[in-house]
Amino acid sequence: MKAFLERLIFQYLVYDQEHSSLFKRKIPIGFIYTMNVTNDKFKADYEDQLKPIETYLEKAFTSFETLIVNDTYQFDDYSRYVTTLFDETKKRKVKETQFPKDCENAFDMGRRFVKQANI
Repeated sequence: MKAFLERLIFQYLVYDQEHSSLFKRKIPIGFIYTMNVTNDKFKADYEDQLKPIETYLEKAFTSFETLIVNDTYQFDDYSRYVTTLFDETKKRKVKETQFPKDCENAFDMGRRFVKQANI
């Protein structure tokens, strides 16, 4: 995926001090990261690795936004899998309390993108 994104962005980047973009339109770009890891684990292990590609996407297309959805509920029946690393009760609670908020945030992100694209 990283290679794909780099190839997507490469064609629009200018090698100048401002890292200008040849892309003439302003379009909003967003990623929704859904991961099984906790928010703390995401910040410790993933956030810094993803930042450079996000920065280049923003430079190339003008607008970039992320939504991070962590501690996801992966299985309908945890007893069918070896998941001793996870607390199913905690995961279920996150699904019941946080997931509806995450869905609302994703919808709001889409709404913002539509508004930005129509300006």
